Amino acid sequence: MTFLLRLLTWWNGQTVGTQLWTWRKGTKVGEDAQGNVFYQTGNGARRWVIYNGEVEASRISPDWHGWLHHTFKEPPTKRPLSHKTWEKPHLENQTGTAAAYLPAGSLRRVNPVERRDYEAWQPE
Repeated sequence: MTFLLRLLTWWNGQTVGTQLWTWRKGTKVGEDAQGNVFYQTGNGARRWVIYNGEVEASRISPDWHGWLHHTFKEPPTKRPLSHKTWEKPHLENQTGTAAAYLPAGSLRRVNPVERRDYEAWQPE
């Protein structure tokens, strides 16, 4: 069953086709802190990532994202980006998780804030 899922779906990890392509043409460039592995072809024309776990593009740090999209010529393993002291560490998209941002008036909050600055319209 897992072979069939790998053959037909991409969201369950690396497909068989991607695994064969990586084995034949890929050169490992490096890994990030989450265990995602980055590859490129011999001439560097194509670059790709094999995710460790869930396939979610926001899990890629800005350093590796820039390299994947040919913004940076050298990968972060050879030439890391300098980070400012005020920069926060990279987080993946938190939407739909318990850590998602919930504004004060959100109904999803455990203890919603009661709004006193709003009067609901009532028809006459």
